[in-house]
This record gives sequence, structure tokens and C-alpha cells, in this order.
Amino acid sequence: MAHEPALLQSLAFLAAAALFVPIFKRIGLGSIVGYLAAGLALGPWGVGLVTELEGVRRLSEIGIVLLMFLVGLELNAERLWSMRRAIFGLGTLQVALTIALVALAVRLLDQTWTVAIVLGMAAAMSSTAISLQILGERAMVALPSGRSAFAVALFQDIAVIPLLLGLSLLLPRGAIGQAAFSWQPIATGAVLIAAMIAFGRIALRPLMKWIASVGMREIFIAFALLLVVSSAVLTELIGLSPAMGAFIAGLLLADSQYRLELEVDLDPFRGLLLGLFFIAVGMSIDVALILARPGLIIGLAFGVVALKVLVLRTLARFFGLHKQEAWAFALAVSQVGEFAFVLLGQAGTFGLLDDETGRIANAVVAATMLTTPLLFLWYDKRLLPYYGRSGVGPFDRIEERNRVIVAGMGRFGQIVVRLLRARRIEVTAIDHDTEQIEAANRFGWRTYYGDARRPDVLAGAGIEEAHLCILAFDDPDGVVATARHIRDNFPRVRLLARSRSRIEAQELTRLGVPTIRELIGSAVEAAELALVEMGEDPAVAADIAERFRRHDEDLVRRMSQVTDREQRLKIYSQGRADFMRVLEAELAEEKAADPRRQDVTEGVAS
Repeated sequence: MAHEPALLQSLAFLAAAALFVPIFKRIGLGSIVGYLAAGLALGPWGVGLVTELEGVRRLSEIGIVLLMFLVGLELNAERLWSMRRAIFGLGTLQVALTIALVALAVRLLDQTWTVAIVLGMAAAMSSTAISLQILGERAMVALPSGRSAFAVALFQDIAVIPLLLGLSLLLPRGAIGQAAFSWQPIATGAVLIAAMIAFGRIALRPLMKWIASVGMREIFIAFALLLVVSSAVLTELIGLSPAMGAFIAGLLLADSQYRLELEVDLDPFRGLLLGLFFIAVGMSIDVALILARPGLIIGLAFGVVALKVLVLRTLARFFGLHKQEAWAFALAVSQVGEFAFVLLGQAGTFGLLDDETGRIANAVVAATMLTTPLLFLWYDKRLLPYYGRSGVGPFDRIEERNRVIVAGMGRFGQIVVRLLRARRIEVTAIDHDTEQIEAANRFGWRTYYGDARRPDVLAGAGIEEAHLCILAFDDPDGVVATARHIRDNFPRVRLLARSRSRIEAQELTRLGVPTIRELIGSAVEAAELALVEMGEDPAVAADIAERFRRHDEDLVRRMSQVTDREQRLKIYSQGRADFMRVLEAELAEEKAADPRRQDVTEGVAS
């Protein structure tokens, strides 16, 4: 068969992933090390089943593109603007300081300033795929460490063109092939991004609505993939990172009615292709060079990582991250990323690096990618327990183990805890607001300082042994993310969650989490009292209030079963109209049965 090699390679990729990833996940090294090991086994230095690495690497880059598209879907313009200090402050300082310090260290190794600056530029890049994947596995993407890591990765994507232009400036004057500096790529990039935003505002959503109206899910998925890949290709054609184009496309749809549907449809593709990317990295590791010069390669890799951790850890504290979060952020972004291969390749083309230096640099880049999972193993096993033992960490060490955990001790959480303890049910209460903790402790309710959105805090509170966890803190995205983490990792634990809005309640209902709408109870109670004050019979008012509660719960359940916003609005409008018609018909029947009966408003007016 003509396509037999391709089929065999596909079979090998799937088999290697299915074999290596569970093993490495089980022994605590994480999925990334498993994928890298699979790549080593399949590549030229393993069984040699795959020798053409460039095609595999290009295909696997779609995984990074999809990752950035999904990250863009989670944001919107307002949330992105709120991150501007981290993106342009933390991101700029990280890139500039890393370039300067690495260049200085390389210069001290008796290299020229040109080589030193090129290697500094490459070292400044981090791997978006590795950092977000490893934080995502720990449900830390939505935490300060995850947001900071994303901000740095986003700035690095923005810095692509300036760094490539910087390579041309390093060429000696009069050199053959020297590229003159030009603002044209930057202007072209700005125009293209503006055009993408205009297209998204004017034509994208109507076009997606038309595609969705066909009613064929596979066509909708095909169009979504077309949107992502075409956005990435457009930005790559002008020298920008393809991930940047995908991120912009996701950002344009962050507020659309199709956001949830796109996340559900594309996430499996993202996971598989990211796995392929890590396998490709594993296959590209030059094992012969590492074996020939192990001290040099491993020493340089750990030296670069240590220097980046020092820079990132210092900047993280300066930008307000507490010690544990600062460490998580610094370790997540400490490796050298895939874009370094592009910079090193371009520098080699320009003659700025000789072949041997380029090969060593590429091997060091690949080696640094292996360090991140190992560093996080140290973070989980050593660093977090150290903070707990020494008391220098900001979070309390929770010694007690109770069957109920309440996360969030505001007014909502305090009432829950009071009633449970009144029935002699012991509760572990957690909050990350020191004022709330002080207020609760003054009334004799022991409350621990900790952020329940963090998996390590939940683990420290004994989530694995708990029967019930109540999520009562004031962060809609955090409540949903924490509920998803507990559902995925501790399915035996029962969950209750506070929700502030119908949208949040729908997300939680889709996860199978019973929700308590924060305002619905008090609002319905107020409406019931208002009806009585206006002359309604108290029993009738109580019946109407109870029926409305059931009606609203049914609406939330039905709306949670669809992802299309237009369909949700239709269900809501139809349900509301049906409920009003029922009440109006009952009122008309009551008046017909008793002509002396007045409307409540007429009774008050008389």
C-alpha cells in the first residue's frame, strides 16, 4: 500500500503516547515527560521509525495554535486590558533582562558580543505549550502564576518581529546579504491585526451564525479549524508568531454565543496535537551530541534555566506575586521555547552562528524543555511542604480533617457554617481575604488562610477525604474552574456551589454541580412580601413564589443543555412568557369565579 508508512507512523505515535504517558503520569513525572520519552523512543536515536522530523514538527505546531486560540476564547478585551501591566511590564522586563544577563554570561565564556546577543535572544523565549500545559494540569492557569505566565508568553509572541529585525542589525556593515532595518514589517503587522479585528467585528459572527444554522456539527468544527489555521497562517506570512494570529481570532469570539461550543469541539484536537508537539521535541533531541559532550550540554541547560528562574522569581515578587505563586510562575516559564529554534536557524542563515555553536545551542534548548516537569516535581514534593513546615508561606497549614470543606467565608459562607456547626457538623473553613478571616475568627469560627482555587490548598485541606465541598467564594470563573478540578480528580466528593448569575449557574449545572443562586432566594422572598403588602392573600403569594423558584430552576437546567446563545435566549424568553401566561390565566379565572375580587393594585388604591 502506498500509504502504509504513514499509517504505521500514525499507529506508532498513538501507541507510544498510550504507553508512555500513563506510565510517567503514574510515577509523578507528568504527561509532558511521557510525550518527550515517546518521542525519544520513536525518533532517530530510538527505534528510528520516524526520521523526517520537520513535517512532524510543522503539523504539531497546530497544537500550539489551537492552545492560544482557546486561551483567547477565555479572555475578552476588558480582561486583556486589565492585564496590560503584566504583559508590557513583566513581559518587557523579562525579555530585556534575560537577553542582557545571558549575553553577558556568554561573553564571559570568550564568545563575541554578536554570538552572545543572539544566544541571549534565543534564551529569552519560553515555551507557551509547556508552561500552560503544566499549569493546566494543576488547574493553575486562572491563578496569578498562570495569568503571569500567559502574559509573558503573549509578550514574547509580540516581540517576535523586533527580535528578528534585531538579527539583521547584528550583521557587520557591508556584509553580503545584510538586511537593512525597515519599519515595514511592523507596519504590515499592525495593519493586518487591525484588519482581523475589523473582520471579526463586522463579518465573523454573522458568518459563524450562518454556518451554525446548517445544523451539521462537523461543518461547524471544520469552519472553526479553518478560522484558526488561516489566522495563524496570515500572521506567520508577515513574520509574526502563528500563535499570535490564533490568539487574536479567539479573542474576537470571546464574547460570542459560540464560545462554549468552540471550546468543547476544539479541545480534543488541541490535546492530541500538543501531545504530538511534545513527541516532536523528543525526537529532535540530539542524543549523540549530548552523549558526546554531556557536561557541556547539561551544564549550559541548567545554567540558562537557573538564570531565568532568578530573573523571573525576582520580577514576580516585584509585581506582587506571593512566594509560592512566584515560584510556580518562575518555574513554568524557565525553559527555552520553540521559537528559539527559529531565531537560531535565522542567525545561522545570516552567518551569525557557526555550525557547531548552532548545534550546541539547539541541543541546550531541547534539554531545557526537559527540566520544567522535573522542576515542578521538586515544587510539588519539596517546595510546598517546606513553606507549610516553616510557616514562611502565606497560606496556613491545615491540620484538621473534616467531612465538609467550605471555601469562602463571606456573608454567604458564614451562614452555611453557622447552620452546619449548630447541628454539630464540623467544617474546615478557608478564605483568601484576610479581613473576612479576622471577622470570622472574632466570632469564634476558625478560618484558615488559603486560596481554594489552588489544588495544593485543597489537598492540604483534605479534599480527598471530604464528603462535601461548598464553593462560596466570590469569583465566577474560579468557582467553575475549581468545580471542574474537583469533579475530574475527586469524583467521590459531593459539591455545592454559590453562583451570582444565571450564566454561572448554567456552567455549573453542565458540570453536574448543584448551585445556589446568590440573589434568587432573597429576591423571591422580597417579591412574596411585596405581593402581601399589595393585598394578595399570603398563601397565594407563597404558592406563586415557590412556583417561580421551580420555574427558574427548570429554565437554568434547560439552558445549560445548549451552547448556542440564540437558542438559550429563545428558551429563556419562551419560558418567561409561558409562566406569565399561566399566572395571568389563573388571575382571570379567579376574577371570573369571584366577580367581587379586585386586582391587588385596585385593592390598595381603594
